[in-house]
This record gives sequence, C-alpha cells and structure tokens, in this order.
Amino acid sequence: MIPSPYSVREAGLHDIELIRTLCAEIWPATYGHLLDKGQLDYMMEWMYSPASLQKQIEEGCRFLLLHHKDKPVGYASYQEVREHHYKLHKLYLLPAIQGKGAGRFFLSHIHAQIKEEKGQSIELQVNRQNKARYFYESMGYEIKEEADIAVGNGYYMNDYIMAIELL
Repeated sequence: MIPSPYSVREAGLHDIELIRTLCAEIWPATYGHLLDKGQLDYMMEWMYSPASLQKQIEEGCRFLLLHHKDKPVGYASYQEVREHHYKLHKLYLLPAIQGKGAGRFFLSHIHAQIKEEKGQSIELQVNRQNKARYFYESMGYEIKEEADIAVGNGYYMNDYIMAIELL
C-alpha cells in the first residue's frame, strides 16, 4: 500500500497565526465570487481574528491541520454539541490542493476521530452556492434543511444544513 502524502495534526493556540494565514488564501478564493467584499472581510474578522480563534479553542472546538508532504494545506474544526452529536464548523483546503483527494482524506480522518470519541452523527453548514456541497454529498451527507442565519452587520449566511449518521 502506498503511504498517503497527507497527514493530520491537532492544532492549538500556537497555530492561530497559521490558521489565519491559510484562511487569508482560502476564503477569498472560496467565497470571493459568492459574497461581497464587505461581508467577506466582516466574516473573516468575525471568525478568524486571533481573539475569536482563541475563544473557539477554549470553548472546546478541536482544530486540525492538514499537511501535504509537511506543508500545511488546510484546516478544520469540530466539536461535540450534545452527547454523541458533533458539528463540523470548518473544513477548508488551499485551492491548489482541492480535487486531489485531500478533502476525502481529511474528512475521513475526522469521521474516524469522531467515531473514536463515540460520536453518532455530524452536522455542518455549507453555503448554498458553494460547490463543496457536492463533495459532502459524495461523502454521505444529506441536506436536512435550508437556513438563513444572521451573522451581524446586516449580513446572512445562506446555508444548507447537512448531516451524516456515523455507523
């Protein structure tokens, strides 16, 4: 069996700047055509300021970093929201690595980790215009509902709520 060029490690407070650096490249490429610049800037600051990331980690979000041959190429975060039920808050990859099996590797790793923690289901939100929706469907997630979630400053996240039952 050929070893994977990908590896995953847990991120901590010392990785906040790395997560922010990855976000600064990934978010504009992912959402630049879906959100106006004002909303994009607002949401990046809201979710990725050092204080926000520190608070997320301190409140129990587990952050993971994906590496390709020792180079950081993506990040994810998840947490248990009620007993045995988890929410995948973030899963982002650098544009150059997308479509090459990295997302499948990363999400499969997260599924295995959550199963080890006795997790039974995972829920996530994905922008209704984001092509990642099709990736999640290919991984077994199903759309449960649509949601328009106010995030402040008059902005909304127009998302699908998707979920998967872990067997």
